[in-house]
Amino acid sequence: MRIINLESGMPNSLDAMNTLNNRIYSERATGARCVKIIHGYGSTGKGGVIRKACRQKLSEYKRRGIIKDICFGENLGPFSEEGRRFAERCPEVRKDADWGRENDGITIVMFK
Repeated sequence: MRIINLESGMPNSLDAMNTLNNRIYSERATGARCVKIIHGYGSTGKGGVIRKACRQKLSEYKRRGIIKDICFGENLGPFSEEGRRFAERCPEVRKDADWGRENDGITIVMFK
């Protein structure tokens, strides 16, 4: 599974969202089935700015039909209906190190 790391280089939220936008379109164009996005959780303990902005942007992409589905890291595992649904459609998520770890700092997206 391909990875988009929004934490790399400690960007501000605007730069991270520009990276997300560019990479989502390029990964989609390559025919990738699903992509893991590392956005981090933030240092405040309440969820960081990049995490919130990323999730909002991904929800917008889903509404617009740019991506097919979203699985937030806390739901990526065998005990979540959402996680099981993703694993059925994109089996490589079961092999990911974050499968079943309830990692709030990642999100998986599935393309059409």
